[in-house]
Amino acid sequence: MSVELLHQRMLIPSDNKFHKGNGVDGKHYWLIPPEVYNPLNDEFEFTFDPCPYPLPEGFDGLTCEWGFVNWVNPPFGSIMHEGKKKGPTAWMRKAIIEQRKGKTSVVVYPIDKWVLMMIDACGIKADIRNLGDVKWLATEDNSQGKGTGRHIACFILRGYIPEEPASTASQQVMAL
Repeated sequence: MSVELLHQRMLIPSDNKFHKGNGVDGKHYWLIPPEVYNPLNDEFEFTFDPCPYPLPEGFDGLTCEWGFVNWVNPPFGSIMHEGKKKGPTAWMRKAIIEQRKGKTSVVVYPIDKWVLMMIDACGIKADIRNLGDVKWLATEDNSQGKGTGRHIACFILRGYIPEEPASTASQQVMAL
């Protein structure tokens, strides 16, 4: 009998490694350490977390209405959501849509350090902070992880309402 191996994106969430753990120690939910989160919360005073832990039954941060000031620490991998593969692009689209409703979101995501260096060198007028290689905390026992090996970018999308109609703005985001 032949067993066909499926890519993680094809697996239902309960079988996906991003839900099951990393296989070595079984840890899979990681929280940002208080020494990184607390200064951001002091500055922005978050009112909503569309990626909460623990995840309440039936909660879906990609489809619900977000708060006025959002802390967004999305999953670092892709999962199946409503029958489609969803990953960081889906979360970034949602953050942009919420920004265009006048809401602010602080989104953290690992990227290569050189990208942050180039953004800084180019003088791009954006509010992007380099949080370094964050040593995330396991939800299972609060132990410190080894980090992702990549720097964590902190993108600050300050709420504004564009002058164009919302339907046009949403179409532009979906085209991204």
